[in-house]
Amino acid sequence: MITRRSLLLASVAAGVTMNSRFGLTKAAQPATAVNFDVPAGACDCHTHIHGDDAKFPFFAGRVYTPEPASPEEMAALHKALHIGRVVIVTPSVYGTDNAATLFGMKARGDNARGVAVIDDKTPDGDLDAMQKAGIRGIRINLATGGTNDPNIARPRLVNAVTRVKDRGLHIQIYTLLPMVTALKADLAASPVPVVFDHFGGAEAKLGTEQPGFADLVELVRGGKAYVKISGAYRSSTQGPDFADVAPFAKALIAANSDRIIWGTDWPHPDSVTPPGRKPTDVTPLFQIDDGRLLNQLAVWAPDAAVRKKILVDNPARLYGFG
Repeated sequence: MITRRSLLLASVAAGVTMNSRFGLTKAAQPATAVNFDVPAGACDCHTHIHGDDAKFPFFAGRVYTPEPASPEEMAALHKALHIGRVVIVTPSVYGTDNAATLFGMKARGDNARGVAVIDDKTPDGDLDAMQKAGIRGIRINLATGGTNDPNIARPRLVNAVTRVKDRGLHIQIYTLLPMVTALKADLAASPVPVVFDHFGGAEAKLGTEQPGFADLVELVRGGKAYVKISGAYRSSTQGPDFADVAPFAKALIAANSDRIIWGTDWPHPDSVTPPGRKPTDVTPLFQIDDGRLLNQLAVWAPDAAVRKKILVDNPARLYGFG
């Protein structure tokens, strides 16, 4: 049976490699030079830190276990890409423990912001402390855990909005397009900014006419949502240049370039444990060429002024960079 995972692996196999499953290797570094002038203050708006599991233990209920990815490796990535700012997002493998994200932010200094994961047990004091440390949003991860029921997702959205609306934080959602449609009215009425990960969960093979994409575009056009044109390999089946994603990126940018941000999704975790393996078994990171990935932004947005919005202005506004 063809699954979303098999399509993802097909895209990866088309242009990149996976680490050996018999040993750990380092997180991906760019193999291709950036072919356009990256504006000063550019931001990679979607990354993760996977710390030493002795210091930053993974969540017992995780659905996969990634290889490590350090702040030093991330710094090398961004030096090669000429990117000065970063947003570090807590991945599902840590549950509501944001220590690895905060560690990565502290290592990067004033050029880092973060997106945390909380639940109803997270004390207000912890949320306030994280905001002071540079956390600017709260992530609701519906996709990795397979949450497809709007009746489960809606209360999570409402609760998250309640927690952050008086703190100047936003809500970041990782989900698929059917959920965007189901929650469209709630999202449009949100009193805080809403940010969708990874093209809103669009599947490139289904085309821009697929159900839900028009709803995503409408939310963007009306200024009701931001979208990260990030992790193109997660939507695409045509690596390494992901040409099938270009129509989605262009449609979103055309709808409202003030609501588009870009990210690598480094270190490119494979969030689905392969058949026959346990979630506690280490699943290798994808080896994505982030230089080649960034070069696609010049294809999606040929105008340098629009690229500056996507890479600099929009992230500065959303994440509070000075």
